[in-house]
Parts: sequence; structure tokens; C-alpha cells
Amino acid sequence: MKKIYLLFLLITYANTFAQVSGVGVGTSNPQQTLHLAGATGTVRVDGLSSTNNAFNGGGFDKTFPLYVNNNGDLTLSLSTFTNSDGTDAFTGTTLLPAAAIVIPTTATAPNNGTRNVLILAYPITVTRNVVLEIKYNISFEVYRSTGVLLKNNRARRISTFYTVDAVLGAGVSKHGQASKCYFSNDTSVTVFAAPGNMYNSTSTYIPLTAGTHTIRFYGEANTGTTNDLTLVNFGIGNDSVFMRIY
Repeated sequence: MKKIYLLFLLITYANTFAQVSGVGVGTSNPQQTLHLAGATGTVRVDGLSSTNNAFNGGGFDKTFPLYVNNNGDLTLSLSTFTNSDGTDAFTGTTLLPAAAIVIPTTATAPNNGTRNVLILAYPITVTRNVVLEIKYNISFEVYRSTGVLLKNNRARRISTFYTVDAVLGAGVSKHGQASKCYFSNDTSVTVFAAPGNMYNSTSTYIPLTAGTHTIRFYGEANTGTTNDLTLVNFGIGNDSVFMRIY
């Protein structure tokens, strides 16, 4: 009977102490709700091991990121805001408008050799201040005109980027800029520049405030200081977009 009474007192004391100051392991003065004292203190959760969790890739010398879901549960599962996951992110039904650049466009257009086009506008709503990670892989092809390959020795710079909450214009910031140079050094009538898809890729981090925002992906072509005849089609390959909120 005395042993039961003593055990009851110890449990009562532990519960009272935990309610007031937290639970300490290796310390009688916990500084948090759960405090592991000592230079080698850590937490082990068997449910997150490689044996019990498919998201743990295993390996003696490897580690994996740990996340918290909306319930406060610890998890190894990565939740993304959007992930094309191998499917084509920019298709004929998503491109806004037809994502093609023609140089020159009209006789009255600026003679600066630069044109841009909106590829896709993507709305996003967040409920708190966040950092948004954006990775993209956007395809394009370069021609002289529809169905006609290039065969002059002027280079074309093809760029992609995106804006946040703004239509492209003077003073608008370009984020995630990536470029390729397309060039043919043979003007022979029988030799043309190589056809095929090319890709621009990049990864960036952008701070966003709580609310609704619009991410606008753009393509740009530049032929130098003059309007050399050029056609660039964007989004013609297997494109990808990955977004994640921190």
C-alpha cells in the first residue's frame, strides 16, 4: 500500500511539474515544453525510419527533410503548391496567348530587335507572408519564319523570365531570367541552322505577402539592334513548373 501511495505522489508531482515548466530529460529545469538536455540529446521517431516510412530513402550517412503538416504532425512527405510532375505544364490549352514572337511585327514597331510575349499567367493565393520557390523549364524553337529555318550569321538571344503582380513594362522587375543564344555562321543557300527544341531553366525564391498574386511567365527574343526576320515559338516541348511555399 505504501508503494502505491508513493507512486501516486511521484506521478502527481511529475504532472504538476510538466504543466508548469515542461518536461525535461536530463534536466530538472526544462526551458521548453519538452527539453532534451546534454550535448548529444536528440529525438528518435520509429515511424519516420526507412523501415517504416516510404518517404525515408535510407542510407547510413544520409538525411531527409522533415516537415510539419496543418495538424502539426511531423512528416517526411513533401507538399508542393504546384508540380507538373513530368506532365507538360505549357500546352495548347494553357498558353496565353499563342506564345510566339515574330520579328519584325509591323513596319511601325520599334526598330530595336527586341520583342516579348506572355506565355502563361498563373494566379496564386497565400494566407500568410511566405517565400515562394519557383523552378521552371520552358521550351522554345527558333525559325526565320513559319516552316523556314535560319541561314544568316546573326545571333538570336532567347530569354525567359517571370513577373510578380505586374504586366511587363518599364520599371517592372524580371525574375528568374534565363537565356540561350541561337547562332548560325553559314549563309550558304544549302545549309540551314539546326531545328529542334531548346530549353531555358532556372530556380528562384520570391517573398509574397498574404493575398492573391499573379505570376506571369514571359518569353523574349532579341536579334541585336535591327529587326532581323525571326520566329520563336515557346512551350512546344515537355515544359515543367514547380512551386513550393516556405
